Amino acid sequence: MTTTTRRLLAPVLFMGLLLPLPQGTKAADTLFVKDVLVPVLLEREDNEVLDLRIVPSDEKNPSTLTSITLSLEEGTAISAIKSIKLYYGGTEARTYFDGTQFRPVEYMQTLRANPSHSILKSEILRPASSEITFHLSDRLFPGANFYWVSVQMDSGKASLLDKLYLSVKGATLSGADIPVQSTYDAPPAHRMGVGVRHAGDDGVTAYRIPGLVTSNDGTLVAVYDIRHNSSKDLQEYIDIGVSRSEDGGKTWGPMITAIAFGQFGGLPASQNGAGDPAILVDENTGDLIIGCIWAHGMGNKASWWSTVPGMDPQYTAQFVTSRSKDDGKTWSTPVSISPQIKDPSWAFYFNGPGRGITTSDGTLVFASQYTEFDKGRTPHAGIIYSRDHGFTWERHMAAKDSTTEAQVAELSDGTLMLNMRDNRGGARSIATTSDFGRTWKEHPTSRKALRESVCMASLLGVKAKDNSLGRHLLLFSNPDTTKGRNHITIKASLDDGNTWDTGNQVMLDEREGWGYSCLTMVDRDNVGILYESSVCHMCFQVVPLSDLIRKK
Repeated sequence: MTTTTRRLLAPVLFMGLLLPLPQGTKAADTLFVKDVLVPVLLEREDNEVLDLRIVPSDEKNPSTLTSITLSLEEGTAISAIKSIKLYYGGTEARTYFDGTQFRPVEYMQTLRANPSHSILKSEILRPASSEITFHLSDRLFPGANFYWVSVQMDSGKASLLDKLYLSVKGATLSGADIPVQSTYDAPPAHRMGVGVRHAGDDGVTAYRIPGLVTSNDGTLVAVYDIRHNSSKDLQEYIDIGVSRSEDGGKTWGPMITAIAFGQFGGLPASQNGAGDPAILVDENTGDLIIGCIWAHGMGNKASWWSTVPGMDPQYTAQFVTSRSKDDGKTWSTPVSISPQIKDPSWAFYFNGPGRGITTSDGTLVFASQYTEFDKGRTPHAGIIYSRDHGFTWERHMAAKDSTTEAQVAELSDGTLMLNMRDNRGGARSIATTSDFGRTWKEHPTSRKALRESVCMASLLGVKAKDNSLGRHLLLFSNPDTTKGRNHITIKASLDDGNTWDTGNQVMLDEREGWGYSCLTMVDRDNVGILYESSVCHMCFQVVPLSDLIRKK
């Protein structure tokens, strides 16, 4: 097999860009390759890692695809690979195909390839070398032909820190070499992940709104919405679920239902939903506390618009908390803290989903949000705090209007930073307070540094003593885009969020999902993220700080 030609001359439309072609070839003779940058799930039988496209030059007498050779590049965990497969995905309608597509349908929406969408052409079990060849005899369909490469990992051997680096080294039509054009000059890393929750697990339609902490015992404790009937927001049949991992996120125990109101007050469970959780660790006692919203009544209409001023549950949704004293295994009966912190004139008052924090002086803090009923339900983000380990709570001023889902972190000097979803779109709003919300100061990077459409995000402050770099870190994750909810990315700042160097970020999932995420330190060397991915409802991944922070 000859080495792929890389000297480029004549142009061709590729991924919306005009790229040149290898010397002496036609566009129709080229195998185009696109790396699929989504998590490789350890439990999945098929993981889409490469998409391929080829168009025969002679449609009346299409050539036969006889081989595709892959190279497993340096850094690939070859011994942890169980199988590599080549699938044929068919063709695309001519009225839709413009030379930029790489697949006619979403190939992977389940744990294994859908046989009605793809045909298995070749499989290599436990590859023994860094170069493998799929031998074929595929007469190409006139027009576009789509193939894709799938990888299955050996879950017993693979680690969440393993990576795959794959490239297409060559391909042949009727035994003759053809050029290969890839989206990347060097193969990017395909990172491992675990699907903590998939659609249909435990008979549940959807799982949403991740929160994640590392307990004092080192256990990863995840919280999320159990959306029984649909992916719809409250009001619906929604409970708060918990998953625990005692091995750094590789395996997770059975789902625990932490908060559920059932048929409280004689109403159906769908009119007693509890959702949008946040979780924190009281670092001084070891207790875990969940905060969430409970909506009682309101039919099955959207609670955001249905709750009204007042304090009684039949009028206004309740901000409730539940506590665990045994590392997240069991949870107390939820208690409403709305009487302590809600203004009766407000319509909706609850937490910012994700996680809360324990500050250096032992104060517990959750982000919060409320809507002003008499001002068109204008939303505002702020914080609540507790100085008695979460039994009583206080609040002061909101940080900014037209903001909702927020996360709070402590900076190196003890200042609190609030990072907020801004309904104006485009970028995150950011404010700081040195007095627990009595006063707020807009941060210089607000609406500038961290781009976003309109979505939830995660912010995590990591003290110097708690990470192997020995520096105070500010970590952030969100869909790094102003359109849609894709390109889930973790970013790091080494100067309390004043700058976010592009060299200090890792993109995990380029495809569309619901986009919510939550960060925690797994240990001193690695950050973990639980997020709503394109490949499962609750995906967990681990990124070493050495991968994330390359510019010190």
